[in-house]
Amino acid sequence: MSRLNVSNLFNENEDGAPVVSGISTFSSPYYFVPPSGSTAQRPSNPGEGMIRFNTDSGHLEYYTGELWVDVIVNNNELGDQNNTNSTGGTGTRGLFAGGTAPSPTPFVDTIDYISVSTLGNAQDFGNLTTVQAFAAGLASRTRGIFGGGYTPTMIDEIDFVTIASTGNAGDFGDLTTSTRASGACSNSTRGLIGGGNGPGPTNHANIDFITIASTGNAQDFGDLVQAVGYFSGCSSSVRGVFGGGGTPTNSDTIQFVTLSTTGDAQDFGDLTVARNSLASCSSSTRGLFADGLSPSALNTIDFVTISTLGNAQDFGDRTTATYGVSACSSPTRGIFGGDAGNSGTIDFVTIAATGNASDFGDLSVGRNIPGACSNGHGGL
Repeated sequence: MSRLNVSNLFNENEDGAPVVSGISTFSSPYYFVPPSGSTAQRPSNPGEGMIRFNTDSGHLEYYTGELWVDVIVNNNELGDQNNTNSTGGTGTRGLFAGGTAPSPTPFVDTIDYISVSTLGNAQDFGNLTTVQAFAAGLASRTRGIFGGGYTPTMIDEIDFVTIASTGNAGDFGDLTTSTRASGACSNSTRGLIGGGNGPGPTNHANIDFITIASTGNAQDFGDLVQAVGYFSGCSSSVRGVFGGGGTPTNSDTIQFVTLSTTGDAQDFGDLTVARNSLASCSSSTRGLFADGLSPSALNTIDFVTISTLGNAQDFGDRTTATYGVSACSSPTRGIFGGDAGNSGTIDFVTIAATGNASDFGDLSVGRNIPGACSNGHGGL
């Protein structure tokens, strides 16, 4: 084996870096500094396997041959192995925030949490900055976000929490418009909140984006293929997918965006049933769309393969027909909580399989239309 000891290696002609071929071993006990730069400074013609540090996201990233993908090494395993309820064991943590509850308190600020890999009732996490319903939920591995909502006035506020801890939400910033019943999705760095009902009585097509690790107001991403509210979103690390909703008529449209860029959504395919007030969650490859109103309550669960295009297929059924549900997920399990009847029921499914949902436990307060997110969904 040959050895080359250098402190700097460069090309004086500035027509590309020198190429080291064959098997190369770096034996320094200190560190290796990869190339770095912003998203805009990515190579114009990257090759498969290229690796760099993205100064915008703060992550290493590599090129798959089609896309730049973050190298993620965070651990999303949370929980307490000394407990036997839904906080026990270790695993992805799911949050359900706000919602409408029976009188005399029509809106709540309650945030519940569960450990997705276990079974049992939800536990108290803290409170939102205001009592509200219809918030859109999304998350990175460390931070949960709840944007927009209804108090009963439509709001543009964005709240955030640190998922590994418990406690009350803090102020993140504002959406570009006051809205409720939006669809949301995210990868490890960027969150999208699109569409919704408002600021008046009509739906809109705006898509906002935020950088989850920071705080500040949302910025414009692009537009949905149609103005829609009361719909839902999910994602892989590359692609965000939105489905269903009211336009104001019930819609079966599925649309998608590429999370790392900005621009308008494109058509993906159709749900098996046109409906609004549905819930969605995902693994890294498969997205689920469950329940809804069409015009009566449904228990239908559809699935799509996120990396492809095409119509949704039947997955199975929820334990009851309902709407006003929210969803979160781990890499393997989808969780559906809240319902129009304020029963507080939580169901679960195994995302990689197909089949009917099973009972998981109950929310601490029976309510519908909470915001939901987790630190282990398919976009992470």
